[in-house]
Amino acid sequence: MGKKCKLALAVGMIAAVVTGVVGCGSSNSNNDKVIRVGAETTFPPFEFVENEKYVGFDLDLADAVIKQMGGKMEFKSMGFDALIPAIQSNQIDLIASGMDATPERAKKVLFSEPYFEQNGYVIVVKKDNDNIKNWTDLSGKVVGAQVGTEQVGLAKEQGASDVKQLDSISQAFMELKAGTVDAVVLDHPVSMYYLKQGADQDAKIVGEAKQGAPLVFAMNKNNEQLQQDVNKAMKELKANGTYDKIYQKWFGSSEVK
Repeated sequence: MGKKCKLALAVGMIAAVVTGVVGCGSSNSNNDKVIRVGAETTFPPFEFVENEKYVGFDLDLADAVIKQMGGKMEFKSMGFDALIPAIQSNQIDLIASGMDATPERAKKVLFSEPYFEQNGYVIVVKKDNDNIKNWTDLSGKVVGAQVGTEQVGLAKEQGASDVKQLDSISQAFMELKAGTVDAVVLDHPVSMYYLKQGADQDAKIVGEAKQGAPLVFAMNKNNEQLQQDVNKAMKELKANGTYDKIYQKWFGSSEVK
């Protein structure tokens, strides 16, 4: 074999390898591909740690969606504020972390169709707190909210003197109990979960819930094929009853939200 033939063969082999690498978890075909999913795992019942395992509604649904697409899920836990940068730098392929579909995030990532419509935000205070009864009462108060979430902006809009940005929901309840914040602004379903798990001994929800944006999966701006595949798979899961089963497992109701 001549040098030119050897060179052509080498170039062809390199091109094949590069194509294979780019195709891993790519948008062209999800069959037998690993889809890398990221989430912040202190957000029960959507995603959290139980018996040293990552569990939750979002993770069950993401796994079912990916299997419906013919792929396999590889999961990575990370801070909520690190999720969008991880998508943008192609460290992960899909965010499944109770993410609100906001206009600001839509500038950075693609959204799936909503998978959880009735999302909202509430104020949680210590049980003996009678000074904060509604949203306007947050004015001049120290308010906690999870970093990178819409709740931070809500607290600022209400005139909080200081918005303490916290790493996790569990930290929010600890700060509230310790008295380092006057109130915390949290997602309604997550707050209800924590209260039912025993936090109601020290805390309570006050005021009316503010309606939030629906929850969505998110992916890279350049991955429109994955967006289409995820939406198609979710539609199929809702049609065949799988979505209902997952919803009932975590929320105890057959009514799709």
